Amino acid sequence: MANTAQARKRARQSVKVNAHNSALRSTLRTAIKKVLKAVEGGDKAVAMATYQENVSVIDRIADKNIIHKNKAARHKSRLTAAIKALSTDGPVMLTKKAAPAKAKAAPKAKAAAPAKAKAAAKPKAAPKAKTV
Repeated sequence: MANTAQARKRARQSVKVNAHNSALRSTLRTAIKKVLKAVEGGDKAVAMATYQENVSVIDRIADKNIIHKNKAARHKSRLTAAIKALSTDGPVMLTKKAAPAKAKAAPKAKAAAPAKAKAAAKPKAAPKAKTV
């Protein structure tokens, strides 16, 4: 709890600033979702137009230090890459890329074979009987 008048005023101000910043972050997320929705639509011209409209929103919010400038650049880069991918026939990937599943069963089998050979070569000792 704030004990001084200036601390009480600062607490009141921080509530207002927090609400304003939250609204701006929501605006940012909405702008990104609009572009993603246009990309999912598949029309490159519409997606590019939507991107051009919303890139200023991303930049404006980064200028106000609501998000870092590098984060804004990362969002813009990923959105641009998604729009450029529309011209190709490949799927659009906006999330983290999954590691490609390659069939490497042969190396695993080779690694397991020596371990089995060592285990077979060394017989297990019989458990010792307890003497009381």
